[in-house]
Amino acid sequence: MIERSINELDFNILRRRRFTPSPAAWEDEVLYFMMLDRFSNGRETGYQDNQGRPVTNGITPPFQVQETGNAVRTEADARRWQDAGARWNGGTLKGLASKMGYLQRLGVTAVWVSPIFKQISFQDTYHGYGIQNFLDVDPHFGNRNDLRAMVRTAHRYGIHVILDIILNHVGNVFSYVPDRYLERDPFSGREYMDPRWDGRPYRVQGFNDRTGQPNLPFGIVNLTEHPAAWPNDAIWPVEFQSPEIYSARGHITNWDHDPEFFEGDFYDLKDVRLGSGSLDDYSPSPTLLALCQVYKFWIAYADVDGFRIDTVKHMDPGAVRYFASVIHEFAQSIGKENFYLIGEITGGRQRAFTSLEQTGLNAALGIDDIPDKLEYMVKGYRNPEEYFNLFRNSILVQKESHIWFRNKIVTLFDDHDQVRKGGYKARFAAGDPHWQQLLVNVLAVNATTMGIPCIYYGSEQGFDGEGDSDRYLRESMFGGEFGAFRSRGRHFFNEEHPVYQELSRLLKLRRDKIALRRGRQYLREISGDGVHFGLPRMIGGQIRSIIPWSRLFDDQEILLATNTDPDNPRLAWIRLQDNLHQPGDHLRCLYSKNQQAVAQEVEIVQLGDRLAVQLEIPPAGFVIYQ
Repeated sequence: MIERSINELDFNILRRRRFTPSPAAWEDEVLYFMMLDRFSNGRETGYQDNQGRPVTNGITPPFQVQETGNAVRTEADARRWQDAGARWNGGTLKGLASKMGYLQRLGVTAVWVSPIFKQISFQDTYHGYGIQNFLDVDPHFGNRNDLRAMVRTAHRYGIHVILDIILNHVGNVFSYVPDRYLERDPFSGREYMDPRWDGRPYRVQGFNDRTGQPNLPFGIVNLTEHPAAWPNDAIWPVEFQSPEIYSARGHITNWDHDPEFFEGDFYDLKDVRLGSGSLDDYSPSPTLLALCQVYKFWIAYADVDGFRIDTVKHMDPGAVRYFASVIHEFAQSIGKENFYLIGEITGGRQRAFTSLEQTGLNAALGIDDIPDKLEYMVKGYRNPEEYFNLFRNSILVQKESHIWFRNKIVTLFDDHDQVRKGGYKARFAAGDPHWQQLLVNVLAVNATTMGIPCIYYGSEQGFDGEGDSDRYLRESMFGGEFGAFRSRGRHFFNEEHPVYQELSRLLKLRRDKIALRRGRQYLREISGDGVHFGLPRMIGGQIRSIIPWSRLFDDQEILLATNTDPDNPRLAWIRLQDNLHQPGDHLRCLYSKNQQAVAQEVEIVQLGDRLAVQLEIPPAGFVIYQ
C-alpha cells in the first residue's frame, strides 16, 4: 500500500535493516548520469549480462554502424523519430538493474538516476520533474520494490546510487485563472492570458485531475466527495494539498531577477514555499518539513547513497541548510556517515562556493563554466589556463584550494539540457568528425583532473545528438522509437566499442593510482626548443598543441598530456616537478591510446634550471606517464 499521508510512514520499521555504508571518499568515485526513461527497458539481446554472460533471449538487437539514420529515411519517419524524443520511451528500473555489470566493467562506481517519483498523468514528463506523488515510483519506471531491487543489485556490483530529487517545485498539479498579459500564439494565432510572474499572486481554478482539467477544489481533497481522486488526481501525499504551500505567482520569465527566480514557477511546474527568515534563523514551512520526511523515507526504504538536488539557486539558502542538516543527521543515524548531497547551483562559481559554504551541501554540480572550458579546451578553442584555473582560485576559496575542489565539484562536459549552449544543443561528438577522434580525450581529461568525474550516458558509445531541443541530447540507449544516431530498434550496450574500451582502461588506471583521484594538480609549461618555456596558449583563436599537467600526491608525480591537434603529431619538452626527480631518471608510459607505446620510457633531463622530458604525442593522442 502507498501511504496517502506522511503520518502513515513508520520509520521504526524502516530502520530495521542493515544499510550500505557511504563511500569513505567521494573523490574516489566515478559517477554515471542517465535519464532513466532513456537508458534500458531490459529487453535487449546480444549483450553481456551482469555476470558477463551473453544474453540471447531478448528482443532488441545491437546497433550496427550501417544502421545509422535508419529512423529518418523519409520525412514522415523523421517526424516520427523526432516526436518520439518528446514522449515516454520506456526505460525502467529493472532495465537499469540489468546493466550494472555493463557499468561496473566500464569502471563506474556510482549511478546518478533522474527522478523516479510518480508524475502527472496528462503530460509526458518522462524527465521526472513533474511530481504528482512524492511517495510513489512512477509506473512507467516500475514500482517501489523495483527501486529497492535496483539499489540492491547496484550495491552487489560495488556501485552506489544517487537519486535526483526536487525541493523547489511540484508538477503541473493545478491551473491558474490568469487575468492579465494577453498573448497571441505565433503558430495558431490563438489569444490567451499568460500567467507570468509580476510579483502578484494569481487566483487558482482548482487542482488538476488525471486528464489535466482543474475539476477538484484547491484544498485538501475529500475522498468521500471525490473518491476517484486517489491516486492519480491532484497531488499526494495529502500534506501537499494545502493552498498555503504554493507561491501561485506565475511562471518565471527573467531567470536572473530576484525575487522572481525564488517565487516564480519553473515553466508550468508549481513553486512551493519552503519557509522564511535569515540563513541563521530560518523557519521551515510545513512543506519543507514534509519534504524532509519524504526524502528520509526514500533513504531508509531504498538504501540510496546520495541525492542530487535540483534548482538550488531557486531556493532560500536557509531552506537548503535546514534540509541538508536533517538529511545528514538521519543518514548518519542509520550508518551512512558520508551521505552525499550534490547541488545544481547555477549562477557562477562565486554563487556555487558561497552556497556550499552556507548550506552544508557536499558538492556542486559543475554545470556553469567547467563544461564549456573542458569541452573547448580539448577541441582546441580555449586556453588551458581557463580550465585549470577553475581549480586553483584560492582567493575565492580562501583555503587550500586543491583540497576543496578535490571533492566539492562534480565535473562533466555533456548533460541532459546544456543550458550553457542556448537554443542549439549538441553533444561533444556531434558535427565535425574530428570530435569523435577527441571524445576519448575529453573523457580522459574529465576522469584524471580534479573533482568527482561524471559520465553522461551514451558518451562511452560515441553518441552525437544535436538539435534545437534538449530532446536530442536524450537518445535511448535501448533503441525503441528514439535511438541514438537517428536509429530505431537497436540498442547500444556494446562493450567492444572503442570508446568504451579506452574509457574502461583509463578508469581502471584511475582506480589503481591514488594520485589521479586525490592529487594536487598543476598545468605544465612546454617548450619547442628546450630553452624557452611557457604555458600552452591559443594562437589565432585556436590551440593545436600538447596540453600537459601533473597530479602530485605525497612523493608521486603522474604526468598526463593530450594533443588537441586531430591531424598531426606534436612534439614538446614538458617541465616536471624539480624536487621529485633526478636527471637520468625515467618516466614510464602507463597509458596511451596507441597501446604499443605503453611501458615505453622517456628520460628526464636537466635543461638549464629545469627538469623536463620530451614527448611526441600522436594526432588526437592522450598519454599518462609515471
